[in-house]
Amino acid sequence: MYSFGPTRRNRENDRLMTLQQPSAASADARGPSRRHLRRFAPLVLIVLAMAAVFATGVHRHISLETLVRHRMAIDAFISSHFIVAVAVFTAIYIVVVALSIPGGLILSITGGILFGTLVGGLANLVGATTGATIVFLIAKSACGESLARRAGPLARKIADGFCANAFSYLLFLRLVPAFPFFLVNLAPALVGVKLSTFVAATAIGIIPATFAFTFFGSGVDSVIAAQEVTYRACLASGRTDCALQFDLGMILTPRLLAAFIALGVIALFPVVVKRARARTTGARRGPLS
Repeated sequence: MYSFGPTRRNRENDRLMTLQQPSAASADARGPSRRHLRRFAPLVLIVLAMAAVFATGVHRHISLETLVRHRMAIDAFISSHFIVAVAVFTAIYIVVVALSIPGGLILSITGGILFGTLVGGLANLVGATTGATIVFLIAKSACGESLARRAGPLARKIADGFCANAFSYLLFLRLVPAFPFFLVNLAPALVGVKLSTFVAATAIGIIPATFAFTFFGSGVDSVIAAQEVTYRACLASGRTDCALQFDLGMILTPRLLAAFIALGVIALFPVVVKRARARTTGARRGPLS
């Protein structure tokens, strides 16, 4: 009679283990899905925020017309709360860049108008670099690793070549304003560029254009003032198509663009020297070495 006791207990334990195994397996299955959700959550939030901004038309307020309409109130706030005003402006710049909203050039000019070349340039620099870094980190965490794993041999070779000279390549892309800013934020994340390299190349690379646009903004008040009377008269008449006549050609002159391109070419010198040395070393070793 006593021999049946342990057997019954073993059967009960086996039943319990059988019942517990599916729950453990389901928990293991839920683990990766939760990690995927957490990884893609920031990307989803950014996309939703972008959709909300464009759907509501908030992006249209990033203009010199908005600045003229509220200039007196803005100047009064700056004179009373200068540091807070700079912080708010920088935060707006970060949001605009992080959401890839067109208007970075207008904001850079506005920074010069409101705060002058030095303070406005630093605010623009911090805002643009921080916003770009947010985009980079979200893209890198959401899809950078998975794309790197699924990429073919040729894509991986290109990515490795980019990463090996990431600072010089990124510096070139930042110095030459012909490349879309948001694409330059995304591409390095997809090929595995380090965060420190991205931040350093971005911060250094956008300095010339940022301070050039800010300097222009610091002296554009006379141009805006000359048109402000006509613009306000247009608004008073009830028209909805009122706009300030602002020609970007006044900033992006051929001479300035040539200077940016020259700086970009200089940024690629280390890559050229590195490849030349590699070829020279390979030629000295010969095919049999």
